[in-house]
Formats: sequence, structure tokens, C-alpha cells
Amino acid sequence: MRNMLKTIKDKLEHGQSLVLVTVIASSGATPRGAGARMLIGSEGRICGTIGGGAVEYRSEQIAARVLEEQTSLGHDFTLTKDDVQNLGMICGGACNVFFHYIPAGDEHTIMLCEEAEEQFQKGSNLWLLTQLGEKGQMGLYSDNLGFWGILVSDELKLSRHPERIGNIFAEQINAAGRVYVFGGGHVAQELVPVLSHVGFRCVVMDDRAEFAKPELFPGAEEVICGDLGRIGDYMTIGGEDYVCVMTRGHSHDTVVQAQVLRCRPTYCGVIGSAFKAAGVRRTLKAEYGLADEELDLVTTPIGLPIKGETPAEIAISIAAQMILHRAERSGL
Repeated sequence: MRNMLKTIKDKLEHGQSLVLVTVIASSGATPRGAGARMLIGSEGRICGTIGGGAVEYRSEQIAARVLEEQTSLGHDFTLTKDDVQNLGMICGGACNVFFHYIPAGDEHTIMLCEEAEEQFQKGSNLWLLTQLGEKGQMGLYSDNLGFWGILVSDELKLSRHPERIGNIFAEQINAAGRVYVFGGGHVAQELVPVLSHVGFRCVVMDDRAEFAKPELFPGAEEVICGDLGRIGDYMTIGGEDYVCVMTRGHSHDTVVQAQVLRCRPTYCGVIGSAFKAAGVRRTLKAEYGLADEELDLVTTPIGLPIKGETPAEIAISIAAQMILHRAERSGL
């Protein structure tokens, strides 16, 4: 969504009117769920997707009409047995789609895109709010900003999953928290670009200068060369953060875990075997005094069991596990 908002700002500033197409609700076997979006201009789809196929094609046609009439609207697609073939779908289902018209040069939306980018840079929990009506506006909510650009009840309860609340569609578009990757070896070098591509903000740390080079980690927010025994001097890890431990040896893994587990991250994955994990757990409990509830935060072996062997395959398994964890936290 961050890149789409940048595109919206650019197109509006260059005199283009737009339609932001959003799936508000869906049921059954529809291509995409609530929160799927695509951006339409005078020449058709610019970016994003609501699932492809005939529903997306029909939505592009409706968006063209919205551009012409300059009025936002909603549309229901009901994919029953009788019209499945007509819509080009394999299975039945239904979805409600909202077509939000944004006129060229719209100052409110341009300011919204700028404010959203500031919140992305701060790493805030951030929601995009859309009023569902002919003249509805978009707004934002973040922990430090409060409600911005839209009049809503202070009692509006926002959740981690996209949902309609009265005449407001609310979607969390950024989650607080970073991924801290300890160890800059081959798996980390494969992992960070993948995580960055799917919306995780990564920080890499290694105590070896040759493995702490920014060019090794495309997409990383920061790459740190420092003492793994004093990670608190370089960062502050909290309950919204993810940790991946993949240093060059058991002793370094143990030292890192002894520090990060006291911070109670939402996810702590450690590379290595179950046998190794059992020994490290005993050490952390006996020598560092960690409690069982802290040690139970560890996921090891890290990653989903897809039988990956190469660094790239292991990275995919880790990324998949973290995506799953993020989705489950969001109630999806």
C-alpha cells in the first residue's frame, strides 16, 4: 500500500484523476479478500489487483464510468452457479467492491499520502480509513497521530484485519515492529530481500565487518556491525518486533537469545536442529536464569517444514512462517 500511495500522489500532482478500487467484503471462493486494491486511471489499471479474471475486468469498466461521472460508488458481484461462467470464475462467491473517485490535484488526498509516508517512516501502526459514499473522503489513524483527515467517532474500534465499520472501511496498512536478523551469513542474505518485498522492515547485525555490508542486504533499513554481546547499545527490541537468530555458532546464538528473549518479541526464530535447541535451552535456563515462558517464545528449527536445503530455500521457509505469524496476529 505504501507504494500505491506514492503512485497516487504522483499521478494526482501530474493532473490525473484516479479511481481506487477496493474489495470491501467477500464470501465464498472469490479471487481476493477484503482489502485487495487496484488503482485505475484514464488509460486503465495502473497498479494493484483485486484478483484478475472477469471480475477485475468488469471492475475496470465500472472504474472508467466512475472517472467519467466523477462520483464514487459501490458494486456487488454475486457469483452464483448461474453466473459463474459469465464472470469467468471457477467457483461461486460474492464480493462488494468500492470505487473511490479522486479528482486530479486533490489536495486532501495528496496531503494524506504525504502524512502516510511520514507514518511509514516512523514505523507506526497505521490504518487507512475510507468513507463509503458518493462524496466520501479517505483518512488515517495511527497511534501517535490519532484520526487524521476524516470525521469519525472517537469510539471507533480498529482491528488488525480489514473490515467495514458502519460507513467506514478500515484497513491496517502498516504494523509497528521490525525484523532484527542476527548474523549476516548466506541465509540472512537470501532472507532479507524476501522479507522486505513482503512488507517487513529489516535490521541486520553481525560482529564481522565483511558480513555487515549494506550492499549484501537489499531492502534492509539498517545494517549494523557491532558486539553481539551488547545488542542493547544498538537497538531497542519490543513486543511488536520479530527476531531471527542465525549467527555463526551456538555460543553466539545463545548470547543473542539471552538478551532478546527478555524483550518478549512477538516472534523469535532460531536456526538449527532440535538437538541443538535443547542444549541451548538448558544453558539459557541454568546460566542466564531465563524463565520457561521466555524460553517458550523460541521457534526452532526456524521456518516451515518444506524440506529446504539451500540458503534460498531455507529463507523462503522462514519468510513463509513469518507471514503466517503476522496473519494470525491480524486475526486472518
